[in-house]
Amino acid sequence: MSLNKDGSYTGFIKVQLKLVRPVSVPSSKKPPSLQAAQRGPGRGTAVRRRTSFYLPKDAVKHLHVLSRTRAREVIEALLRKFLVVDDPRKFALFERAERHGQVYLRKLSDDEQPLRLRLLAGPSEKALSFVLKENDSGEVNWDAFSMPELHNFLRILQREEEEHLRQILQKYSYCRQKIQEALHACPLG
Repeated sequence: MSLNKDGSYTGFIKVQLKLVRPVSVPSSKKPPSLQAAQRGPGRGTAVRRRTSFYLPKDAVKHLHVLSRTRAREVIEALLRKFLVVDDPRKFALFERAERHGQVYLRKLSDDEQPLRLRLLAGPSEKALSFVLKENDSGEVNWDAFSMPELHNFLRILQREEEEHLRQILQKYSYCRQKIQEALHACPLG
């Protein structure tokens, strides 16, 4: 930790990556190893083709940040380190605290300052650590998806709708057949 002349300070924060879904990188580059991602260049601005892959489970990254660095900037820096071209709004930074054997997660707002939180919590990682996860707020932020991803969602929904419709038609066809068989078996009377 070092104090700057302007009153701010710099230090390291440790972020654990707990991503369930694959991330996208430019297809012209192979997926980076953890070591390569630590020294790799920033994300490209114009990515035409993407390759998706899963980051290693529970990967950990140390970032050198300023006390005024915001959570949103930490997310963007992590994505740059791993050459991820997905929209940063798809991800959220969480603080993780362990108390009395219970683990608590709290989503940080975009403007919170992780290094400041880390210092206030003290040296114990059980008191406070950081986790990068998918931003599952319950609502889908459609603006965060690319056009090919949106078209793919529409194709999947179309297939699901067609399958559901086929199952309904099959069910009622079966019911109609059984009713007709019952009518033919029943004597007129």
